[in-house]
Amino acid sequence: MIKRIIKKGRIPIKLWTDEIEEGALRQAENLSNLPFAYSHIAIMPDVHEGFGMPIGAIAAFEDVVIPHAVGVDIGCGIHAIKTNLPQINKKQLQAIVKLIKSAIPLGFKKHKLPQDKNLMPSPLSKLSKNFVTYKEYDNALYSLGTLGGGNHFIEFQEGSDGFIWIMIHSGSRNLGKQVADYYHRLAKKLNERMGYPVPESYELFFLSTKSQEGQMYLEEMNFCIGYAKANRNLMAKRIIGITETVLSKRDIVIEEHDVIHNYASLEKHFSKKVWVHRKGATKASEGDICIILGSQGSESYIAIGLGNEESFKSCSHGAGRILSRHKARKSLSLANEIKKLNKLGIIHSLNSKRDLDEAPGAYKDISKVIQNQLDLIKPIIQLRPLAVIKG
Repeated sequence: MIKRIIKKGRIPIKLWTDEIEEGALRQAENLSNLPFAYSHIAIMPDVHEGFGMPIGAIAAFEDVVIPHAVGVDIGCGIHAIKTNLPQINKKQLQAIVKLIKSAIPLGFKKHKLPQDKNLMPSPLSKLSKNFVTYKEYDNALYSLGTLGGGNHFIEFQEGSDGFIWIMIHSGSRNLGKQVADYYHRLAKKLNERMGYPVPESYELFFLSTKSQEGQMYLEEMNFCIGYAKANRNLMAKRIIGITETVLSKRDIVIEEHDVIHNYASLEKHFSKKVWVHRKGATKASEGDICIILGSQGSESYIAIGLGNEESFKSCSHGAGRILSRHKARKSLSLANEIKKLNKLGIIHSLNSKRDLDEAPGAYKDISKVIQNQLDLIKPIIQLRPLAVIKG
């Protein structure tokens, strides 16, 4: 539920949390002062500082799109697979993990050969030659079906519904970043010509959705969303195949869900059509399947959206960071974090101090994050991690 309302800016900021770091709060206040910001800014319980706009925030704009309010990993999201497996033992998981690591490039790695063009959102011939996606198309074929690094992961989980689940968290890889960076620079150049209607320090340069540049961004953004989904779908197909081979089983999939949390879309809220930007936030209209991620050592959740208009029908996408990557590497104990994961019996990806930015101690308490948004979602399945693969 709403814990606090801040009314310092042009429009209010509504927070579903008692805790927000200074940098993220400053960014939320910047959003609330934008001349085209609509109704209010919604801040989710997993909020933390991002580029320009906090991660775990929702903002609606009138006739404007902001590349930094979508983020550099356009279309990042989660693919969740419910299997018909009631259990899976550690020896089987270890064999599956080993095969996945050899089949799916992790971190900055790509495939040695381009992947099937038929898996791409649309053919190269349908893209404008001026598009970033046109120029990056061939490079993107090598990254299709790869995980990436940071907080992206492949995870096997034990569901409270009695079934094993497989979850993939990944995005549009370098393609989305190239698109985001290009249009951020373009928006800055155009805003500079206007005399910066929005303070330069905000890093929230905008494009009119009625302009050619704004339309180009939206088209490229949607291509990246499609690419991110295709990326997760290809990994899912290969992970399912490996799992079926190791277990000598067939047709293990009951259902699959794919949910995104970095994008902008035209929606009607409070009787007006506006461009809703969700950055690290999930759409939670009434009846929507919502996936909320835990950390490497804590539960994730499948939930049903309640359609609360106060959050622009949205919810959090995960637990959210409590420590920056730099602070986590500097302050957390590798031995203690590994001990926590080993005690839980999780096959994890915590091996050196450089991995501490993704240690459980770097993240907020997922149970508290869930409790703070029970007016936005209804949790239906709790997913306990069994094995985690990270870049």
